[in-house]
Amino acid sequence: MYEGAIQDLIDELGRLPGVGPKSAQRIAFHILSSDTTDVARLAAALRKVKESVRFCVTCYNVAEEEQCRICRDPRRGNEVLCVVEEPKDVVAIERTGEFRGRYHVLGGAINPLEGIGPDSLKIRELLIRLGNGDVRELILATDPNTEGEATATYLALMIKPMGIAVTRLASGLPVGGDLEYADEITLGRAFEGRRAV
Repeated sequence: MYEGAIQDLIDELGRLPGVGPKSAQRIAFHILSSDTTDVARLAAALRKVKESVRFCVTCYNVAEEEQCRICRDPRRGNEVLCVVEEPKDVVAIERTGEFRGRYHVLGGAINPLEGIGPDSLKIRELLIRLGNGDVRELILATDPNTEGEATATYLALMIKPMGIAVTRLASGLPVGGDLEYADEITLGRAFEGRRAV
């Protein structure tokens, strides 16, 4: 254990997802040995993201304006809506170049063990969006793990009676994996081979 500011920095870095104690220590000492202007740029970037980035009022993706760039794009179709768990999943799907519709970001997945139920997600907002009658197909692109499957099943049961085609991403994605780690080819094939739920 260190003392003072360096230990405070290690503790704060260790709170970040995916950063364990050893990584937090390495990052802290990297920052300590970095040039002051580099550290100032990092601090400014952190401040700027907290001040200027928000969630899109339509799809809940990250945005710097009221709507994200995808919701503002008039070339995007309104007939197909892709439901994902997190904004990082939008980026993963966009990298494939396969999808030209719109998105809806739930803000997570149903996980009773963590206290996350349907009311904790943007499901009510999804139902409001579906109520306007534009959407003909809803693609469930939640992670292929237990929580993602539970969320997809819950949504399919809710939405099928509305007369909207509900599909799920096809094979190619590993069970227990996360969309953000899938390569473009695997994710592209999963989009091409999606199936009805």
